[in-house]
Parts: sequence; structure tokens; C-alpha cells
Amino acid sequence: MSENRTWTLSGFGDEISDDPAIQLAVLEALGARHIEVRSAWGVNVADFDDERTDALRAVIRDAGFGVSAIASPIGKVDVALPVEHEVERLRRVARVAHALEARYVRIFSFYRGAEQTPEGIRDDVLERMSALAAVAESEDVVLLHENEKEIYGDVPARVLDLVESVGSEHLRLAWDNANFVQCGVKPFTEGWGILSPYVDYLQVKDALAATGDVVPAGEGDGELLATVTALRDAGYAGFASLEPHLAAGFSLGGFSGPAAFGRAARAFARLLDEIGVTTA
Repeated sequence: MSENRTWTLSGFGDEISDDPAIQLAVLEALGARHIEVRSAWGVNVADFDDERTDALRAVIRDAGFGVSAIASPIGKVDVALPVEHEVERLRRVARVAHALEARYVRIFSFYRGAEQTPEGIRDDVLERMSALAAVAESEDVVLLHENEKEIYGDVPARVLDLVESVGSEHLRLAWDNANFVQCGVKPFTEGWGILSPYVDYLQVKDALAATGDVVPAGEGDGELLATVTALRDAGYAGFASLEPHLAAGFSLGGFSGPAAFGRAARAFARLLDEIGVTTA
């Protein structure tokens, strides 16, 4: 496939500020025209009501931005919860996605109890992921599974199991190099070959294998250069979404602040410059 030299830059706005106006201003200063929405005004997207959704839509529209994805927390819960728990939450999130004109919705593949093994929860996970994919099909959105540590799909083999077992065009992958590093995985070496056919979206952060600490792209052990080179060579033309996590990480997200977010953006730009890719 021919190389693509321009990717679409986005970023998790709530890593910059709780205020979406500040989120958008910083992203614009960094050359982005898209935002990934995880929370605004301190409220997670899964808890948005219609009034908050309409207010955010107006702010985004007035700034001339688009929404690359809804960074929902769907599936970032214990697998013991009933299937309908996350199905209902996804239906609510899908309404937000439609209002913000976002096709992609990020999801996860469930935590387990301390006494449980990944193999022991596989059937329950697949039941829930299939139900979520069915909602996505009916709502005409595309779910992006993120390889978060400590969920079922945290290492390449189980991510592959998920996406192939569910077998839906409405379940694809968001690729996160740093999360793989934090699971003891060499992302490109051990995961790219089997997972790349299903990757629709790049989340940009890096990490150190020795400590798990998150660092700017290209400064850790996440094999970012090999990854972006392979994406370029495959003709990738999608989003690259900055999720720096440089100041703090917590259960439903992370934070960087404007200065650290800018540092992360510049590191990623230097990495792309090495391979002749620009962002818009």
C-alpha cells in the first residue's frame, strides 16, 4: 500500500484542562483541529445529560473543531456486573457520539476479581463485548478497544482473541504503545504483526519498561518509531490522538496540563518528522 504522509492530529482535551474552551485553544495552538472527548467541566462523557452535551457541541462547533472519538469508560468495570449495565451506558454514550458527530467510541474489555484468571472470565467478556458490538451496529458507531493494563484484552494474544471472536466490523482497535509496555510487552515486536489488520486509531503515549512511567513519544520503550513507520508504510490516514499522562494517571484517565501536553505534542512531531509524516 502507498505511504500516507498526512495524519489527523487530535488529543484528549481533559488532559489539558477541565474547561473545554481551554482544551480547544491549546489543541489549536499545537496544530490540531480535532479533539477526543473524555470529560468536560469535570464530568465524564458517560455521565453527560442532554444539556451538557448540547453545551459542549456548541463550544466545539464555535471553535471550528471536529471530534475524533468519544473516549468512554465503557468496559472499565468488573466483569461480574450484569451485561445490561454497560449496554445501557453505551446507548447513552452513543447519543453523545451522534450529537458530537463522532463515529468512534473507545471501550475496554473488563476487569476481573483478584482470584480470577483471564481464561476464567473469557466467556463472560466475550458475551459482553458481543452485546456491545450489537449496540454499535444498531447505532452505527465503531467501537475502539483500547489495550488497557489489567483488563482481559491487555496483551496482544487476548486482544486478537477479542476482535476475532466477536467478529464485528463495528469492533476495531485503538493502539496504545505505552499500555503494552506497562504489561511487559514489546508493542511492535510482539503485537503489531498480529493486530495491525484491526487497528483503526493511534493513541500516542510512551512508557519506560523498567518502571512503567509514562514519557513523551519516542522517549520510552514503546517502539513508537517502528510503529509509526509501519503505519506510514501501510498508508495509514487516520487519527493520531495525544494522551500524554505526563502529570498523573488514574482509573478513568490522566492529566498533563497545557505545558506538558505541549511537550508531548512536540515530541510526537519530532518523531513523525523522522519518517516524513505531517499532521493536520
